[in-house]
Amino acid sequence: MITAGRAGTRPLAVLAMAAVNVLVAATAACSGADGGTSGPAATAAPSRAESEAATRPPAQSEPAAVDRPRTLISGLSVPWAIAFLPGGNALVTERGSGRLLQVTPQGRTLQTDVIEGVSPSGEGGLLGVAVSPDFATDRYIFVYFTADDDNRVVRYRYGDRGLSDPVAIVTGIPKGDIHNGGRLAFGPDGYLYASTGEIGDVGHAQDRDSLAGKILRMTVDGRPAPGNPFGNLVWTYGHRNVQGLAWDRHGRMYATEFGQYTYDEINLIEKGRNYGWPQAEGMGGKPGFTDPLLTWTTDEASPSGLAYADGALWAAALRGRRLWRVPLDDSGRTGRPVALYTGDYGRLRAVVTAPDGMLWVSTSNWDGRGDPRDGDDRILVVPPATSAD
Repeated sequence: MITAGRAGTRPLAVLAMAAVNVLVAATAACSGADGGTSGPAATAAPSRAESEAATRPPAQSEPAAVDRPRTLISGLSVPWAIAFLPGGNALVTERGSGRLLQVTPQGRTLQTDVIEGVSPSGEGGLLGVAVSPDFATDRYIFVYFTADDDNRVVRYRYGDRGLSDPVAIVTGIPKGDIHNGGRLAFGPDGYLYASTGEIGDVGHAQDRDSLAGKILRMTVDGRPAPGNPFGNLVWTYGHRNVQGLAWDRHGRMYATEFGQYTYDEINLIEKGRNYGWPQAEGMGGKPGFTDPLLTWTTDEASPSGLAYADGALWAAALRGRRLWRVPLDDSGRTGRPVALYTGDYGRLRAVVTAPDGMLWVSTSNWDGRGDPRDGDDRILVVPPATSAD
């Protein structure tokens, strides 16, 4: 069941939900632990506020004719994040091995580095990677990983001989067996954004002095970016576990969020907003909290990576084992979501837009919650224009 809502003051439609579906969703396993493990109980059930919204048709199923993805590279070990270098090659992280791979658009591995200090356990390990917008001159790349005592963001110089000059630009992000966040991405403003989870300790999410349960915004040196709302690294708060960040062509920012028992989310991210966890999951309709643009039941999603391409958001679903296409109009209003490749490739983790406009999507079937197949894990190449409804 997919539900559209509103973020801030933006009016969006809400699908009516039958009581039986609410009961089924409430008993589902926790989506926030990558779609597998139950977490702490929420403090309040969400309110649907259905009387304030109109009903629209349900999500469209997969189109009858749609191009199938092609496998770019196989035999990977939980590829968690993908980021492109200026020449078109990609950097790929592996969560458990700590390896950073350089992969060509033809599927060849040119270079492999191992990130020192990675301490993988539970959902932690080598997670996000981002490439500096000024890479041609500064040669900076950034990774987010779980160390012995914390989660951290480390900057490197990246060259033909691999990594050098490591600098930990942010340390002390709380770590846990679950909900480590971990996505890194540069925004259109040139600043680095990092998503963090509340590690199963819900008190972190509403504490603006904690780095957990947040979206952070920083300079390449790890300092709070100019214009941050609270004078620190925090850009938004009240998050449970964000693992996807994307911007549309108008510069609007979006994020995927793992729910607990009932609703996963896509949120429109705006400066200083409180996204409600743990007081609200899904459409809370409570003063002071920002409702999501869109929600799913947890068995449909557990959304991790997020990308924007061809007029739509693309969300990779772990527990849902599908790729969601969510159309956006010029105002940022969501259209009818379309589920693609449901069950065909197992758990999907990362999704990014390549320089040629194709989508690169990684599977996550060796993460302890999947059913690995021959060739897993892999990176798939998806043509977004042929997947339109």
